[in-house]
Amino acid sequence: MSKRPIIIAQISDLHIKAPGRLAYRRVDTARALAHCIAELNRLAPKPDLVVISGDLADTPSAVEYEHLAGLLAELSIPYVAVPGNHDSRELMRAAFPDHFDAGASGPLNRHVDLPELDLLLLDSSVPGHPHGELDAATLAWFDDRLSARADKPALMFLHHPPFATGIWHMDRQNLGNADALAAIVARHPRLQLIGCGHVHRATLTRFAGIPCTICPAPNHAVALDLAELQPPSFRVEPPAFHLHAWFPGAGFGSVVTHQVPIGDFDGPHPFFNADGSLID
Repeated sequence: MSKRPIIIAQISDLHIKAPGRLAYRRVDTARALAHCIAELNRLAPKPDLVVISGDLADTPSAVEYEHLAGLLAELSIPYVAVPGNHDSRELMRAAFPDHFDAGASGPLNRHVDLPELDLLLLDSSVPGHPHGELDAATLAWFDDRLSARADKPALMFLHHPPFATGIWHMDRQNLGNADALAAIVARHPRLQLIGCGHVHRATLTRFAGIPCTICPAPNHAVALDLAELQPPSFRVEPPAFHLHAWFPGAGFGSVVTHQVPIGDFDGPHPFFNADGSLID
């Protein structure tokens, strides 16, 4: 691991409202995103790219995307985005004309071709519905892109998790045709990681043989209810994002995911004295 890794920051579920509005009348999601952007900007080394894995806006509306674009203008790192169930494909195309083909229609899938790594962003949104699904055209596009370069490692991002988390009201909104996705993933060993959003909680499992993560949110977290004891609820927990570091190496290299808390914390402090002895 001597070479510098390719670093991909993943943020998710921004839920930006119109200026002055709070999510659920309680959460200042714009302020939360501003803190997240400040944290991203001071990372060293800087990430190569920021992936936003869905739910950029909340209701959604053109005003929300305009507000979001202004907030993201402060980000000093290039970014790409994929829709979530709170988003509008048409409004995203209009708000970010440099990111998407304004004259196109249908899913906002995207391929980011980095020198040593492919990033594939899949649009799992179903207009007008909270659950996710990858339509036939998206699945074919994904399979074709993975087939086009069998020797190059790839990471994939989408909004809806293709697995059950145990949080009952979120699991009924996850990716509906996960089996179709799994069949493609299993055919392409170059895919090294699937990064999701939607649940606002850091979560890890294996899907079709590879690591699959859910990114925490910069604002609020879905309450951890594994026994259906509560109505659908959220908590204001410490905000965070994911940092995926891909290290070149044998085969397809390796991916390490770090959870990065957002905020000001004491440190860093040295472990050792100037003479090399452990501080006691």
